[in-house]
Amino acid sequence: MAASETSAQAEYIQHHLVHLNNIGAKQSVIANFDVVNYDSLFWSILTGVIVVFFLWRAAKRATTGVPTRFQAAVEWLVDMVDDEAKSIVPNEVSRRFVAPLALTVFLWIILMNALDLIPVDILPWLFRVTGLGAHHGDILYYHRILPTADLNVPIGMAFGVLLLMFYYGIKIHNPAGFVKGLFTAPFHAHGVMAVVLAPANFFLNCVEYAAKSVSLGMRLFGNMFAGELIFMLIALLGGAWTGFNGASLSLGIGHILAGSVWAIFHILIVLLQAFIFMMLTLVYVGQAHESH
Repeated sequence: MAASETSAQAEYIQHHLVHLNNIGAKQSVIANFDVVNYDSLFWSILTGVIVVFFLWRAAKRATTGVPTRFQAAVEWLVDMVDDEAKSIVPNEVSRRFVAPLALTVFLWIILMNALDLIPVDILPWLFRVTGLGAHHGDILYYHRILPTADLNVPIGMAFGVLLLMFYYGIKIHNPAGFVKGLFTAPFHAHGVMAVVLAPANFFLNCVEYAAKSVSLGMRLFGNMFAGELIFMLIALLGGAWTGFNGASLSLGIGHILAGSVWAIFHILIVLLQAFIFMMLTLVYVGQAHESH
């Protein structure tokens, strides 16, 4: 019986780790461009549109008089990100694009991460209650609501930051200066030694760019994936209910307490990971403006 319960619990976890995609199964390798996770695309695009609409609405309703609470909150966010950008990105022209981008990324990641606070089984339950599940098949059975727990989304955003690093590196230092920096730093030398050290410099710069991108995406993914797993494990406590008996009541109370405590703590993780991603985006773009 214990083995059967363990198998059911493992099956529950495995089921919730499968995306709604075009292959109808879990992705077996890290990089497979034939797989399209429709759920991640849907929720990431939806939250992105909401953030853009939120900022557009705030800008449209802004007044020069006494601000409303909504306007004051948005202005506080804008000032906070702008102050961080001024302290990190030295070029004022670059900040006109980078600061709004950082603000958008910050709010976008907060909203995506906040989806993890929605109970993992609420969507299947809603579709089952409304009767829509019978007409949409796997749309319910395989559906992960948290885009940042899908490695493709954080890594894709990190690659976007990598492209910005290349763009500003080439724009600020011009193409020749950017390429020269790849072969002359961090080991600066002259004459024959400059030629000898050029391959090592190029290799180290490639490793640095790759490490920045991978760590940026993996940090967000790892924290949100771990948080999602903990919510699933907590959900198993409530799923062990067998009636009004001592064991079930204990598990039910544990489910409520653990879920509440973890949800409150997870709010901090949601905000912290968004802030870290935003700050590292500014830092990496700021470093692209510096000379090697």
